[in-house]
Amino acid sequence: MQKPNGYDETQVTGSYEAPTVGGHYLIIKKVEERQSKTGKPMIAIMFDFAANDKQPGLFMRTFDEDIRPDKKWPYAGFQYVMVNDYSDPSKTSRSFKSFVTSVEKSNKGFVTSWGDNWGTQFKNKIVGGVFGLVENEYNGNRSMRPQLRWFCSADAVPTANIPEPKRLKGSVSIPDQSVAAAEFMQLDDVDEVPF
Repeated sequence: MQKPNGYDETQVTGSYEAPTVGGHYLIIKKVEERQSKTGKPMIAIMFDFAANDKQPGLFMRTFDEDIRPDKKWPYAGFQYVMVNDYSDPSKTSRSFKSFVTSVEKSNKGFVTSWGDNWGTQFKNKIVGGVFGLVENEYNGNRSMRPQLRWFCSADAVPTANIPEPKRLKGSVSIPDQSVAAAEFMQLDDVDEVPF
């Protein structure tokens, strides 16, 4: 075989490291107020594993090693949280209140301020997070991958229980743990340079 054109200039792909399941120390990179496709208020949270975590900086390394020209912040380092309760939109969702409370408990002296540019106050704040396996379907293939299941205070990370795998409706067995393909799915509305 002759050397293919552009071989010397072509970058190799990096090795993929999946987040481990269980508790993690997170550092918040960005919080944005957004609206869901149906016009409901939500927040978008981008985070990475903190310096004191067992996988520090995993999502930044993954982002930096991504050789695609349209690279995005890794899906596993991103979480949408609805502001209002699904069953009663006049009330706050438990997920939203849990996020805010967990950040307050994890950062001594921090109290959430309400008003304009609300999300900016969370940048570089520490919070805990619990990862578990979640079944996903992408291009007709089902796989299990580690995903943030909920936020918690940083002091709860060491004793966090690993959640039961979350399966899609109608699923009867756990697929093999092929996380790499699903991990590189892109979210269309995540910024190319996330922060």
